[in-house]
Formats: sequence, structure tokens, C-alpha cells
Amino acid sequence: MADQYAQSGEDKQPAEIPAIRWEESPEGPVLVLLDQTRLPAEEVERVCTDASALVEAIRSLAVRGAPLLGIAGAYGVALAAARGFDVEEAANTLAGARPTAVNLAVGVRRARAAYLAELAESGDPAQGARAALAAARQLHREDAEASTRMAAHGLALLDELLPGGGHRVLTHCNTGSLVSGGEGTAFAVALAAHRVGRLRRLWVDETRPLLQGARLTAYEAARSGMAYTLLTDNAAGSLFAAGEVDAVLIGVDRIAADGSVANKVGSYPLAVLSRYHHVPFIVVAPTTTVDVHTPNGAAIEVEQRPGYEVTEMAAPQAPVTGAGGGLAVAPLGTQAYNPAFDVTPPELVTAIVTERGVVSPVTAEGLAELCGDHAP
Repeated sequence: MADQYAQSGEDKQPAEIPAIRWEESPEGPVLVLLDQTRLPAEEVERVCTDASALVEAIRSLAVRGAPLLGIAGAYGVALAAARGFDVEEAANTLAGARPTAVNLAVGVRRARAAYLAELAESGDPAQGARAALAAARQLHREDAEASTRMAAHGLALLDELLPGGGHRVLTHCNTGSLVSGGEGTAFAVALAAHRVGRLRRLWVDETRPLLQGARLTAYEAARSGMAYTLLTDNAAGSLFAAGEVDAVLIGVDRIAADGSVANKVGSYPLAVLSRYHHVPFIVVAPTTTVDVHTPNGAAIEVEQRPGYEVTEMAAPQAPVTGAGGGLAVAPLGTQAYNPAFDVTPPELVTAIVTERGVVSPVTAEGLAELCGDHAP
């Protein structure tokens, strides 16, 4: 349903299928993903036996979300090494699968470096493969720990900015356990507020054109027993005007050195609305998302997605009428502008919450000081 009220008593905690897991099958190691393109209708796992299958899963958004892409990239290198494929080729292909999400390249580099270091020392590719897998598992653990710390820092910031509780939080895209080794980034903060009784309402943008908010964030909110309401992206302005939004919480795919943030397209308009209505606009992301090599927002490469994602809608039970395999909602031949992300300048960001603390105001100096030797 579109409008969901919080459940009484303890949180609903159904058994969850992990978003990503390494499995040793009789035929060899595989990477198993929860296929996010099939949610919420069905929970189906997708098995990757090599890096090329993982690249396809990444490009099709079967696996997505900045932190999880970093984890997937690291496991992808380990998979290539364990299966005896060309590790350099796999690493290069994986790192370029989605250009905006910096975590993907960070994860690939960590596992590749571990593989090469062990190979140089032992000369044994099998030992190198084990080192790459250990690096991927370590990154997975680190992300889960970062998620817990970000939730704590974010909740403390919300309570500081909005004393008294009863937070009405608007979020865009999906930032929960589906994108993380833990409970997520921005969603984890909202979940922490819910658990201590301080979340009054989670406003969930549909996040068009692929509806990650409607399909994924609403799915996670319902499973957690949170009070949530779904809205079309273009309805957010009326919520702000009515005084129904206390804070905006989003994740990001890349943070430039100056504090500019790239997130799912539609985030920048929310930042503008927040500034006009004096509402905190808060970014929640691990320090692995900070890219000190990207000087500012203008230097962030924004991924352009296929036009059919706009001109068609995925409708599994309906006859295919579009070239992309969906139900056509625009005349044949319609051109579509479909950037996956937009960029918000630092002056519109109230704070950036990381596992290491909070940057506010958002400046290049503040980011550099916070990240220190953790900068990728």
C-alpha cells in the first residue's frame, strides 16, 4: 500500500536474503546476488560465475548502490582470480561498469592490490586468489561497521537539528541494506530513529524512471515496520510547502573533493527545495565515497542511461511493445534525456555524515580533515 503506519511492538524482522554473498559450489566459487530488478514482486537470486556476468548484473542494476558496488567489485576480482580468469582484464572491466559510483573502483583496486601483492610474494595464483577474497570479505565487514556508525552519527545530528523527535524525513532512491554490507546509509539513519521512537514519517520518493524508491525503499520500510508514505518525485514540493518535511536524507555515489555530491537524479531539486524552505539537507555516505581526485562537481562523470528506461515501463505481465522489452508509454522514436545522477553543490548540503563523523559546513578542508588517510 502507498501509506503505511508503524507497527506496534517489536520491529517486523522477517528472514532476509543477503544482497550479496560468496558461495563455494561443487562447480567452483560463485557470487550470489539478490536480483534487485525483480523486487518487490519476488525475491530471486542471481548467480555469477565470472566477472562478465557480474558486470552485466551491475549495468542492469540487479546489484546497485554505492557501498554494495564496492563490495561487489572486490568480490568480482576475487572470483576472476579463483576461477583462473585474467585478473587485470576483469578488474578493468568491473571498474568501468558504472562510471559515477566511485566505490566500485575502490573495491576493485583493494582486491586487485591484495592479489598482486600475494602473487609477487608467493608466485602462487591460488594464494593470490585467497588474498583477494580476504580483501573483499574485509571490505564487506568494514562497510557493515561503517553503516552502524553512520546511523549513530546521523541520529545524533537529527536530534541536534530537530530536538524533540517526531522526525518527518524525506528520502530519495534506495539507501538501505540492499546497497550495503550493513543496514545502509541514509535509510540506516531513518531506521535508527524509528527504533528509538523518533521517526514520525518516512516520505519515500518513487525515484523515477526506475522506481528504486517505490520498489526498494518502500519494500525495506515495510519489512522494518516503519511509518512510510510513497509519493511521486514531483509531489515533493507540495510537501515542503505544507511544512510536512523536517529533513531530507540521501545517500550518494560520489563526493568530490570540494564537497559536491552526485546522487540519483532528482536529488538536486530536493536540495534547492530544502534551501528555500529552511529544511536540513543531509548526505549519509562512507568515506570510501569521497573521491579526492575529483576536484569539484563539474568534474564528476554522470552516467547516461538508455532512453527506453524513460519511454517504457517494466511490466512483466503485459505484452512487450517497446524496443527495450517494456510497455511503451511514449510514441515510437521518442528521444529521452536520462542521466542516472545529478550533482548538488556543497553550499546546498547541510551536512555530510560518515562513519568517521559529520562535516558541517561542507568544505574541502573539512572533508580532507575528516577523511585523512581513508581517502581513496
